[in-house]
Amino acid sequence: MRSTRREFMGLAAAAALAPAKVLAGDAGTVSFTPDLESFKQYRAPEWFRNAKLGFWACWGPEAVPEMGDWYARQMYIEGHPQYEDHLKRYGHPSKFGYKDIVPLWKGESWQPDRLMRLYKKSGARYFCAIAQHHDNIDCWNSKFHRWNSVNMGPKRDVIGLWREAARKQGLHFGVTEHLAASWNWYGVTKLCDKKGPMAGVPYDGVNPKFFDLYHSGNEKSKVEWWYRNVPDSWKQEWFNRIKDLVDSYQPDLLYSDGSLPFGEYGRKLLAHFYNSNIRQHDGKLEAVYNCKFNDDGGEYTEGMCVQDLERGVQQGIKAEAWQTDTCVGDWYYKRDIQYKTPATVIRMLVDIVSKNGNLLLNFPVRGDGTLDAQEESILASLAEWISTNGEAIYGTRPWKIYGEGTTSVSSGNFNEDKLRYTAEDIRFTTKGGNLYAIALGWPESGTLTVRSLGGVNVHSVRLLGFVDPLKSSRGPQGLVVEFPKEQRGEHAFALRIEGGV
Repeated sequence: MRSTRREFMGLAAAAALAPAKVLAGDAGTVSFTPDLESFKQYRAPEWFRNAKLGFWACWGPEAVPEMGDWYARQMYIEGHPQYEDHLKRYGHPSKFGYKDIVPLWKGESWQPDRLMRLYKKSGARYFCAIAQHHDNIDCWNSKFHRWNSVNMGPKRDVIGLWREAARKQGLHFGVTEHLAASWNWYGVTKLCDKKGPMAGVPYDGVNPKFFDLYHSGNEKSKVEWWYRNVPDSWKQEWFNRIKDLVDSYQPDLLYSDGSLPFGEYGRKLLAHFYNSNIRQHDGKLEAVYNCKFNDDGGEYTEGMCVQDLERGVQQGIKAEAWQTDTCVGDWYYKRDIQYKTPATVIRMLVDIVSKNGNLLLNFPVRGDGTLDAQEESILASLAEWISTNGEAIYGTRPWKIYGEGTTSVSSGNFNEDKLRYTAEDIRFTTKGGNLYAIALGWPESGTLTVRSLGGVNVHSVRLLGFVDPLKSSRGPQGLVVEFPKEQRGEHAFALRIEGGV
């Protein structure tokens, strides 16, 4: 990494963005038109820029088998571990398909209010719920689709109840939609085994009775992918259902799993989301739309939204607000998985915030609506850390540089497995005239040298959670800070540096 001041001086000024501007002369006046140039007016609202940490619940029928993400597709891929597990537990997908998993999703122990209290205590300032995965199951009282959580499974308005619980705790509420890819994604349901006793017997996706779940005409999608080459009828259905979601629940945040889908259909949906939010907030834009810069057949232009990186971080400070979405384990609940440690989660959070980003962290919920003991333990660790160090996270902005040390990756999706934070890595944030230097490990030598502060006059240095100021001195290598003899806390350690910065 070894960042220099010159490298980021210009970015520091750009990072101090103005609040979301009022884009309508009067409440109710349309401010966005469905074209990419119009969307460049967008600015992330202050609530989002201050929030820094959100939690996410990926919960639906795919949680029932406890075999992780993409179950509804991969149970139809002969030889895949999810196919093999399905075969042993439920039977052949020509007879017992995903349609038969849906009724097993009961959520019989789901307590959204309890979970939301836990999320808030653990540091969440916003909460997102998955509205539907690529499995084509709407988790709300959908006006356009019979395969929804009110008609089937738990027979409850999952999105509505999540929203109610979040509002009670004062959290901003978001929904994530993954629907657009479903048409191509489900093409495998029309296949059949190539070998064995069921060779040549089609899977249940060929049954016209269930085309409204698995789609029709998508047999070719075994060679197509994501948003490409889908019929206009599916684009219109996507628009109708996501507009219904937005209108029915008025979320503060909407996330698409990819770039903006389907050309004009997507642009109309996004303009409607922004404009309706402006009307709801007396002319002020308070909405966040997340999507990704992906080569997936959709659209993306810088500035149209808050960019999302899936399981990835930025290399340096990004002038506009951005977000990482990741998970402590797999996206949907998977038994016997090895979760991220609290240290990994906290160090990622600090790194992301230092670069002007937010972290959206998924804790996958079991089919019965509960978290397992290990997930709750991770949340407890986050709660303890944030109660001491939240001052250096919430409401902060980037400094002149994001940090110093050795850990660096190129910006992009799916780079989190390359992160190797050490005690030599330091990240910076600023707020209220103070600089925060957050060490991503306790210095074994007992002193921490902050090289970037060698020429800066410092009034005092305090370790958050520790009353007395720490001894510090300027030397040729930087600001040298003497840490307490005994370690205080875990995972990452925030210094409040007052004066001269």
